[in-house]
Amino acid sequence: MLRVIDSLRARIEQYYATVPLSFADAEDFGSLRLFVRSKPGAPYYGGPSHAQPTAAGASVAAADIARVRARQCELGVPEAFEWLAEVAPGLRARIEAAGLPVAERPLMVLDPHHRFDPRPPLPDGVTLRVLTADDPALPAALALPRLAFGAGGTAVGSGGREELSLVAEELTEDGAVESVRPTIRAGHKTLMAALAPDGTPLAVGHYHPAGGATEIGGIGTLPIARRQGLGATLTAAPADHARDHGVSTVFLAYAEDAVARIYARLGFRPAGTTLLIANQPARS
Repeated sequence: MLRVIDSLRARIEQYYATVPLSFADAEDFGSLRLFVRSKPGAPYYGGPSHAQPTAAGASVAAADIARVRARQCELGVPEAFEWLAEVAPGLRARIEAAGLPVAERPLMVLDPHHRFDPRPPLPDGVTLRVLTADDPALPAALALPRLAFGAGGTAVGSGGREELSLVAEELTEDGAVESVRPTIRAGHKTLMAALAPDGTPLAVGHYHPAGGATEIGGIGTLPIARRQGLGATLTAAPADHARDHGVSTVFLAYAEDAVARIYARLGFRPAGTTLLIANQPARS
């Protein structure tokens, strides 16, 4: 059993070490690696840069943390560190000693043989679609997580079409939407959405495949559309789509127990691994 857990952790760690290289250059600072965005657009992990240990169990010097932070400051990007707790167990104390907050994001993994049968049903009139780079729903789909994560929890909220349209306009005007299109065209990102009859995205989820593994992320439901099972649908659908396209290891992270219970009902199980994030938002 321990061998299976170690193998899973190795696959997840390799995923985190590989995915950013589709979007960023790697700069090494002792036992830390900083991923510096080399292409326009938001980074994969929620910040323009990413840092993690380069070797399992490596001793991380406080000076190396300071060097990474200085480089992030030079680049004008958030101070963002992300790693698997079991891979570098001493890093948390050093990060906190440096004055950065650390948040736990437990991981859950889907059994490779598990099938969503039947898949969670959609409300009447709602359709599910894999969005292309030129899909007219793309701006609103990219805007939706900001509203969803801004109103945490699973309770129905007030954020709706008008708020979604405003955020979509902001992302279009600042170039964020345009920057994502090449990533989708290249197959580095698959974005799925549940759409109302008028084409408004009600829930979204995405995944970035790499080396036979992927993390399901960005799962969010428009606050006014909650409590209809859409979050479960946008968890199961990307997972199925990923496995249909050659991905064997499907995992995700969560920040709230209520969300974890949804994932558990779908068949995800604790991975025995904790993701620690400093100065970064919850993924889903």
